[in-house]
Amino acid sequence: MTPPATTPAATSAALVLEDGTTYRGRAYGATGTTFGEIVFSTGMTGYQETLTDPSYHRQIVVMTAPHVGNTGVNDEDPESDRIWVSGYVVRDPARRVSSWRAQHSLGEELAGQGIVGISDVDTRALTRRLREEGVMRAGIFSGDDLVRGGYPRPVEELVAEVQASPQMAGADLAREVSTTEAYTVEPATVNPAEYGAGKAPIATVVAVDLGIKTMTPVRLAERGVRVVVVPQSSTIADVEAALPDDGTPTGVFFSNGPGDPGAAGHEVELLRAVLDRGIPFFGICFGNQLLGRALGYGTYKLGYGHRGINQPVLDRTTAKVEVTAHNHGFAVDAPLDEEGSAAPHDGGRYGRVVVSHVGLNDRVVEGLTCLDLPAFSVQYHPEAAAGPHDAAYLFDRFVGLMTNPAAWPPAIKSPHSAAQINTEENH
Repeated sequence: MTPPATTPAATSAALVLEDGTTYRGRAYGATGTTFGEIVFSTGMTGYQETLTDPSYHRQIVVMTAPHVGNTGVNDEDPESDRIWVSGYVVRDPARRVSSWRAQHSLGEELAGQGIVGISDVDTRALTRRLREEGVMRAGIFSGDDLVRGGYPRPVEELVAEVQASPQMAGADLAREVSTTEAYTVEPATVNPAEYGAGKAPIATVVAVDLGIKTMTPVRLAERGVRVVVVPQSSTIADVEAALPDDGTPTGVFFSNGPGDPGAAGHEVELLRAVLDRGIPFFGICFGNQLLGRALGYGTYKLGYGHRGINQPVLDRTTAKVEVTAHNHGFAVDAPLDEEGSAAPHDGGRYGRVVVSHVGLNDRVVEGLTCLDLPAFSVQYHPEAAAGPHDAAYLFDRFVGLMTNPAAWPPAIKSPHSAAQINTEENH
């Protein structure tokens, strides 16, 4: 990536897709060159959380909402300590900030962190193209990087650079976004009124950071759980060393994160070691895909993925539909069997598994529940404020799994049969 500089006013920029489609606009944020898989997010708000979500590492994000940046940027809403997107595409950036919480503008934040972006792009047309053709590699070029020898660079040259950039399929990226040192989030620091004054945590969870968002351990700590966040490179010995041996409830959590789950061999083997020991497990997003692979199911790349805060999901254990927040381009290939069938790994040694959550837009697997092991996962973000809190119960379900394992597993209550979910058009 060419080292970017602060964007001057009205600097020309170009967004180039690997199929040769080119969109002209103005530089937004920093100028220079950046590459990544181009994806779109359908959220009308929450751009600061999107930008700082590590799951967007090595992706150029297109905002489908036409006006972006109205509420500026503050130091309270980020989901990590930096912006992770590799590029940013908007139609109409806000001319001025209008929020009492704002500390600076979005454009200033992008420029300050060296994020190359482009504005004045027809994001509606761009999104339609990505929906029809599928996500692909792209590059944003602006300022001096659009010129060579005083003349505009040929589009063919820019396309060649995009086509030479890395693909997302096969990318092992969690190690690039994970913490390098373990840290602990205590319930007393989040909910001192209920869990302060020396009160012991009700459980301890080791959270493997594959790109974890700040709010996730907070949601567990709010419920009285001590959360020990450990690096992606952790072994089962590291995980067990972080768990107390005094008989108190314990669990393991796998976070969201970027990359292809098919390339995450270390994480899959770590998860199998957790399952072999019968430690209660909960995974979200990337963690859901890794549970699928640990159980022996395949994963596949979606045409354009799910990214936004308005995705309807059926929870087949409650028969309720949730409005959920998503950010994923891969999905688990598991049968929509309400009765549960044996997971294929190693002759079915992990017992029966049921698809517990189903996406109602395209019938994608959105959750797995092990019926013979204390483990479950969902494909979306229960810590996010979509719905606004339709999925918050999942943290309670994890706490219940740790503190009352005899009540596991939850029964399937969905009135929708597998055949219906496979054949009905849901809108």
